[in-house]
Amino acid sequence: MGETGGRVASILQVTTTDARPSAPGSAPDDREALDAYSRVVTRVAEALGPSVANLRIRGRRGIAGGGSGVVITPDGFLLTSAHVVAGTGRRVRASFTDGSDLEATLIGADPLSDLAVLRTESARLPAAELGDAAGLRVGQLVVAIGNPHGYAGSVTAGVVSALGRSLPARAGGATRIIDDVIQTDAALNPGNSGGALVDGRAQVVGINTAVAGVGLGLAVPVNATTRRIVSALMRDGRVRRAWIGIAGGARPLPPRVAAALGRDRAIEVVEVIEGSPAARAGLHAEDLIVGVDGLPVRGVDDLQRLMTEERIGARCSIEVVREGAERTLELVPRELEQGRAAAG
Repeated sequence: MGETGGRVASILQVTTTDARPSAPGSAPDDREALDAYSRVVTRVAEALGPSVANLRIRGRRGIAGGGSGVVITPDGFLLTSAHVVAGTGRRVRASFTDGSDLEATLIGADPLSDLAVLRTESARLPAAELGDAAGLRVGQLVVAIGNPHGYAGSVTAGVVSALGRSLPARAGGATRIIDDVIQTDAALNPGNSGGALVDGRAQVVGINTAVAGVGLGLAVPVNATTRRIVSALMRDGRVRRAWIGIAGGARPLPPRVAAALGRDRAIEVVEVIEGSPAARAGLHAEDLIVGVDGLPVRGVDDLQRLMTEERIGARCSIEVVREGAERTLELVPRELEQGRAAAG
């Protein structure tokens, strides 16, 4: 995030020089393994704990909710989950492990990525370092830091259980799929949402967003896509997305078409919204969308990923298969309104 990304004072390095040496050719004993594991978790907790806030949402009748937030710049910007700060006119207090308790202002929220940005009145907060979830591997150690049930500064550890999960997010009538969600077995409970999922180098690789079941936690990844979303929220207070006006779902391509295109799936158009760019371009129900501006589309998530701010008002080509024949339609996407219920 360039100028917006704070730097942790030191990068965690794992060393075992103080562990009991093993005999030549022998495997490390359990105590050495436990010591190495403990050192990673404790150093991550020490590095990131001061950067994770306990958020309390105040309503008319006192505390209306809570969660966690992560300081991402030294001048007081915090990243959290959009559902933690959902609703207007609510006051947020952010408290830290050093005892400070600050008023926080909601700068912007994007329910369709479940991310939000707050800013506090302090300019002396220790900022976490953002990493890149694209480098994660299944089985890798991760640490979750947050405030489950209001217990500030709680630390749990586990592994990356799976990568590439999908999580539906909604805003009004609009629904969007959050891609590349991280699944972890690090224990998450109510109040962890908005907190940090951290790798062994003390870099934030995810924002904890949901508890899908016992022993199953999910986190929105920190990657190139979410960095752009966070930057837009900090700059504009909102995220703009393009919209063409269709509802649909993935379906297999006919074998002949699949062989010709070199892919096996596309989006089947189920509904075309009246008066939408898709309707004006002549897109029909049962059309199969296979590409946008020459880029392959295999499912709704691919289309949503391509409908970025840059495509609003810009002419683009939609490649479709209709009754077995390929054709190209030209349209100009409009800006997505959160009240719209459509795939793209």
